[in-house]
Amino acid sequence: MDNKQLYKRTFGFSLRRLLWNVISVLVFFGLCAAGFGIGSAFKNGDVIGLIIGGIVGIIVVVFITRFVSYTFKAGQIAMMTRGVVEGSLPDNVVAEGKKTVKERFATVAVYYAATRAIKGVFRQLGRGITRLGEAIGGDAGGTVGSTVSSVIQVVIDYLSDCCLGWVFFRSEISAVKATCEGAVIFFKHGKTFAKNMGRVFGIGLASLAVIGGAFTGVFYLIFSRFGEFFASASSWISENAGEADSWLEKVMRDPASLTILCAVLCGVIMWSIIHSTFVKPFVLTGVLRNYLVSGMADIPSEKSFAALDAKSSRFRKLRSKI
Repeated sequence: MDNKQLYKRTFGFSLRRLLWNVISVLVFFGLCAAGFGIGSAFKNGDVIGLIIGGIVGIIVVVFITRFVSYTFKAGQIAMMTRGVVEGSLPDNVVAEGKKTVKERFATVAVYYAATRAIKGVFRQLGRGITRLGEAIGGDAGGTVGSTVSSVIQVVIDYLSDCCLGWVFFRSEISAVKATCEGAVIFFKHGKTFAKNMGRVFGIGLASLAVIGGAFTGVFYLIFSRFGEFFASASSWISENAGEADSWLEKVMRDPASLTILCAVLCGVIMWSIIHSTFVKPFVLTGVLRNYLVSGMADIPSEKSFAALDAKSSRFRKLRSKI
């Protein structure tokens, strides 16, 4: 199966993730509106009601993301891995993906323990670059290091998904050992994956400009109809936020600027949902294929783990659990 076929066959996971993400957004805005409406019945209680509704909405969104959407994301990675390794996929891809996730990760806790371990190792190594830059070049070096580290965080998302794919592939060994192998694969074949980064960032920036820009415009047109609300919100902020020390506080005190800010934030949120649901899986097919092929050609041995021991305490801690 080529990357295009793999993406099409696993597209059902993307549709289901989008559905649940849309439900999450609607629930969030619905609870915010309900909180604002209830709070309006009390003197100066509309903004407070909005905040309470927003907090409840965030809790609901986190619950849906943690206990529902994760199944479809992990299932998609599992089936992408199977498609790369075996060259074919079963007829009912979604059902098989969910089954594979449950077999590999018996509970949600086990799944998140594995993903936290994967991200923890890569993020610690990214922070190490920042510290190295500060040691070499002081503040200027720290700025360069921080910039590089920020770029690495984007790469980490893809590496984490690839490493998770390796955990599915190496089903005959423990998830902990497979995770250690996945981290080693990247550092042994870094040049191979570096070739994908231009595509990762290029497509990411293009989707942000097109998708994020379009939704920002849509939200601005919608929010512009609620001038009274933003005037009330900015007035409440002015009365309760104290002196304006930052540019953000100054923006939030002005109704027009606050409207634009909220439109941009909502636009970015919608971009994040659509990009992670549709665009990122397309990019991931190529990155994951390179990752798996490199790993299968040279499966890490116990001796190769020592290469990361000195670079990451999190890796050493993870390795001790094997």
